[in-house]
Amino acid sequence: MKPIRLMAGFLTVGVWTLLSRLMGFVRDILIASYLGAGPVAEAFLIAFSLPNMFRRFFAEGAFNMAFVPMFSKKLEGGEDAAGFAREAFTGLATVVLVFTLIAQAAMPWLVLAMASGFLADERFDLAVHYGRIAFPYILFISLAALLSGVLNAAGRFVAAAAAPVLLNVLFIGAMVLAERFGWPIGDAIIWTVPLAGIAQLALVWWAAGRAGFPIRLQRPRLTPDMKRLAMIAAPAALASGVVQVNLLVGRQVASFFDGAIAWLNYADRLYQLPLGVVGIAIGVVLLPDLSRRLRAGDAAGGQAAFSRAGEISLALTVPCAVALVVIPQQLIGVLFERGAFGPADTAATAAALAIYGLGLPAFVLQKVLQPLYFAREDTKTPFRFALVTMVINLTVAIGAAFWIGYLAAAVATSLSGWVMVWLLWRGARGMGPEAQFDARFHTRWWRIVLTSLVMGAWLLACAYALAPMFEAGALRYLALAIVIVTGIIIYFTVGHLLNAVRLSEFKAAVKRG
Repeated sequence: MKPIRLMAGFLTVGVWTLLSRLMGFVRDILIASYLGAGPVAEAFLIAFSLPNMFRRFFAEGAFNMAFVPMFSKKLEGGEDAAGFAREAFTGLATVVLVFTLIAQAAMPWLVLAMASGFLADERFDLAVHYGRIAFPYILFISLAALLSGVLNAAGRFVAAAAAPVLLNVLFIGAMVLAERFGWPIGDAIIWTVPLAGIAQLALVWWAAGRAGFPIRLQRPRLTPDMKRLAMIAAPAALASGVVQVNLLVGRQVASFFDGAIAWLNYADRLYQLPLGVVGIAIGVVLLPDLSRRLRAGDAAGGQAAFSRAGEISLALTVPCAVALVVIPQQLIGVLFERGAFGPADTAATAAALAIYGLGLPAFVLQKVLQPLYFAREDTKTPFRFALVTMVINLTVAIGAAFWIGYLAAAVATSLSGWVMVWLLWRGARGMGPEAQFDARFHTRWWRIVLTSLVMGAWLLACAYALAPMFEAGALRYLALAIVIVTGIIIYFTVGHLLNAVRLSEFKAAVKRG
């Protein structure tokens, strides 16, 4: 895959991810409006986070990091990639099904591990009930993630990237219907979770068959390929487990502050927009591409692909991070403040958002650096790095909570994210030229930062000038639109003058895509 094709693949995934995240915003706006930061909202958020947490453990966070490089190399070498995919699909289905049954019985303890602050009030029993309904989602979405890996490795990005849109469409539809017919909003959205998992699995299963990879269940077998897959996936699973421990610590800290789980969740959703569009898209496209290049011995092509991925990530992420830091109050106020979500919720969520914004470039750069290891089937080194960041996260989140409360969780997340980037970068220095940024990257990264800072100054001045509009009801939507649109214009104009970013390169990628 040439760098321009890499960018085209990235844009394909990015556009669909952007649509999914925008629909997710609509979903979260409705949840905030109907449920605010109350007990039903917090019980739902904990219940929904349970299958998603283990989904990253079984699927994207571990299994796929081992599966995709092996599958990609089999494709490149003309081996039986489809047979390997069927074996992996059956093996994953067996493991996750057993785990799902165990989790149903252990649900009270899982909720306690996630939010022990719930134990003294109504949120605990409600979260346990919701958790049992939502947890089967992990089976469907883990299998969908594996099939998405098959499609991505084959260069078929659309269906896998479009599948998450179904989740948010179904959530929105459920809330609209519940409001229309007077059903409990919480019950409506929690029953939508497993339904959405089935819909996503059906879509990518159909797409994989169309792509020439008909996947079906078969009798589980421990073949040499499956043994190797398990050996590679085990350290990745442990590393993912460390990441989930970090998330657990943050939720535990937040559970002792009324409303904090909801505040952190809404802030998380906002910074996840650029992270999803840029970081996830880069990771999805870059990992199979680097794996194929290593198999083919194409070091120069690997360096070009790695450098362009890093360049694109910074060009699209740094300005977003600056915006989250300088205008968080305006973003949260316009997007979420309505109904049960009041001014105090806006202020609390905006503070967390600004802190997450400081860590946003680190979260995306991790997605660029990790494929260097995973493409080499090295999952042990990232695991060791993850252990270091876990210690930092635990120390900061728990220790700082005594002084800054729930914000300690956000501070710990951003700080540990930057430490992880530094460790990944330092560890990749001996990998060869394909793991080093090229001259073009080194001439552009500081220009991107400078351009973003200029844009940030404009956003701050523009938001200050339009302050009366932000307080004038419906006019706040126009005010935010003016700030964002003019900020984008400033960014690309200054970026072009400084040779930091060029729209012509994005246009060329779109045409090739």
